[in-house]
Formats: sequence, structure tokens, C-alpha cells
Amino acid sequence: MTHTLDLFIYPDCQLLDASGPWQVFASAKEAAGEPRYRLRLLADEPGPVVTNGGMTLIATHALDATPAGDTLLIAGGHGVHRLSPTTLDTLAARAARTPRVGSICTGAFALARAGLLDGRQATTHWRHAARLAAEFPTIQVRAEALYLCSGGIHTSAGITAGIDLALALVAADQGEALAGQVARELVMFLHRPGDQAQFSEGLRCQLDSHGRLRQVVDVVLGDPLAAWDTETLAARMAVTPRHFQRLFRRQLGMTPGDFLTRLRLEEARRLLAESAAPLPRIAEHCRLGGGEQLRRLFQRHYGLPPSLYRARFGPGERSQAS
Repeated sequence: MTHTLDLFIYPDCQLLDASGPWQVFASAKEAAGEPRYRLRLLADEPGPVVTNGGMTLIATHALDATPAGDTLLIAGGHGVHRLSPTTLDTLAARAARTPRVGSICTGAFALARAGLLDGRQATTHWRHAARLAAEFPTIQVRAEALYLCSGGIHTSAGITAGIDLALALVAADQGEALAGQVARELVMFLHRPGDQAQFSEGLRCQLDSHGRLRQVVDVVLGDPLAAWDTETLAARMAVTPRHFQRLFRRQLGMTPGDFLTRLRLEEARRLLAESAAPLPRIAEHCRLGGGEQLRRLFQRHYGLPPSLYRARFGPGERSQAS
């Protein structure tokens, strides 16, 4: 059965938010050797739509004059904040008639303004997550997620995460084998589940810290498995440990100990994906205590046990997909 997928675009939308997911479904149709997907590019009116980078896309269907399909995706981009109330009402009405609805990147703002995310979890590009949460307090914004589904509504993070979401939808529609084939065709290194983090803890802390604290953060990031402690790091800034703790909390929202734990968990996560080392050895190498302590920390921070993470991302999983 052919699945009709509608992608809504508008002036100043993000080009890759539209072209990336579109290519996933187009490649799935080609790889299957039969018309598994029918693709329609929607806008307020058919015709040229200039994207944020200046490239023009040609919408083939009008949003309010086209029967609902099976899936409706909304691209992100700065233009999402200029969508008219009429367009948002039309999106809401169309979504009510569409079995599966989702957004790419800041397309979540269109869903939110159409009233489709109330009481649900959602994600968007990490840089815009705080704004989404502030403007729509009834939405539980999960800034760390690549993509997720809540109450039947799909949202995804910035730009390339839309490709990950599209691959997940292909897997749900047509099976993992076809999704894997499409990922290889598009030279995707890994088909990432939605509970993968958008970006590393180290990058976030680099972005949030400044001044002399930024210099200390950079030093720790250069060797996160060294025997760091609060006193040593405070001495690098020539401040007391108590002042260092306060400064760290004010700029980064966590203690230095929490920061080190998160960095070391990221290293443990990398080793789980890239090696067959047993959990106790990884825990010792990453200065995270024993295997049981690592298991508890991993579950608390990532929401799944190390064994399941390794099953999804480990060497055996990648070799099966290649």
C-alpha cells in the first residue's frame, strides 16, 4: 500500500529540514523498487518558495486544498515565526485528519501554536528549546532528545535530526531492513535512535561557560579521566573551593563533581559503542567506581541500562547493519 507523505514548507524555511527528510522517503521508494511512498510538497499556495539559504523550492500542492495524507511533516526555519493565524488553523485542522504528524527542528513552534503539543513532550533545536518552553509552559520540552513521539505527535531536533526521524518513520512503516538500506545509500554512519543526545555535555559547558571558568572547562575536556577534584580546579582559577563551587553552579547549573561524572559517562558510552570491554573494566577506566555504580549512573542519566545501549550501538549492531 502506498503511503502519502505531505511536507509543509513556507518562505524562509530551512532548506535541509525539507530536503533531508524528503530524500529519505524518496530513497525508500527507490530502494523498495515500488511506490511505497507518494510525496507531496505543500505550501500556502502552489508555486515557488524561497528557503533561508536563497534556494527556491516549488510547492506542488496547496495546504488548504489538498486531501489529508497519511503523514504530515512541518519543516523548521526562521519563517515559522511568521506563519499567519489562518495557516496555523489550517495546519491544526489538517493534523486532525492525518494519522501521523510531526515537525523538523523549529517546526515544533508551528505545532505548538496550532495547539497540537499541549500536555505533550517535544523537542526542537537545542538553541531554541528554552524559547519553546517559555512560550508554551504546558509542553514538556526535552532539549536533549534527537527526536521523540508523544501522544502520537513526532518532533525532532535541529536539521540532520530530521533525517534520523525520517529513517525511524521508514523503519516503522516498512521495517528496519529497508531503513538500514536507505541509511547506507545516504552514507549515514549510524541510524540514531531518538534517545541519543543532540550534542555532548562538554560542548554545552563550553558554550555556557566564560572567562576563567571557560579556561578550566577546556582543560578538563582535554583530559576528563585525570584525577581532578574541586580543590585542584579551584587552584587553577586562584579562587577558594567554595567560590569555585558557586561560580560553577551559577554558570553551568551543576557542581564540578556532576560535570566530571557526565564527561566520564560520555567516555563510558563511547567505549560501550566501540569496544567489547566488560562493564567493570569500563567503570574503572572512566573513574566511575564499579560495574554496578556505572549501571546505576547510566540508567539515571540516559534512561536505559548499559546493556541495552551496547545492543543498539555496539560493534555487533553496526556489523549486522553493514
